[in-house]
Amino acid sequence: MLDRLDVSGVRREYKVAGLDRDNLATDPFEQFNDWIEAALARDPSEATSMTLATADADGYPAARIVLLKDYGETGFTWFTNYQSDKGQQLAENARAELLFYWPRLERQVRIRGQVEKVSREASENYFSSRPTASQIGALASNQSQTVENREILEERVTSLRKEYAAGVPCPEHWGGYRLIPERFEFWQGRENRLHDRFRFTRTADGWQIDRLQP
Repeated sequence: MLDRLDVSGVRREYKVAGLDRDNLATDPFEQFNDWIEAALARDPSEATSMTLATADADGYPAARIVLLKDYGETGFTWFTNYQSDKGQQLAENARAELLFYWPRLERQVRIRGQVEKVSREASENYFSSRPTASQIGALASNQSQTVENREILEERVTSLRKEYAAGVPCPEHWGGYRLIPERFEFWQGRENRLHDRFRFTRTADGWQIDRLQP
């Protein structure tokens, strides 16, 4: 029988800052830019980590951590294997949500929208900028597929290093996705769980801003 730990009493108070409508940008991309700049200054190694939540055609959700590689008014971009679980889910249901959580700043941002592939040129350009070991890893791994043991992967990597000693091509099944935002939510932790939450919703006239109850 599992000797489980009692985690019911684990909690923290949020005291770093508040978030008021008066100091909130009217453009969510500007607000995100301000917050990720602060996150990069505070903890650069984790600032671009984001949870990517997708769902398949049957409605089953899946979430995993990926890394943000580009952002702007055209959307938020990451790269992966198109044949992976997330790639298959996005082929079935091209909607997703991103979640950034910056614990030292006691902030999180949720971003929801439609997802599309970036151009092949953009994928190849980014792939060429990656370390060679990462390029080989992308080529060696049939992401999300079963494998009997790790030795098989390591042998494949060794073989590919020899085969592509002069340069590693970007696999056709590897590339970028861009999420085009329809909704943002900015969350700032506050004491006694009375957190500050503001939602930006895209409308025909721009962005509607609403304060949400915690």
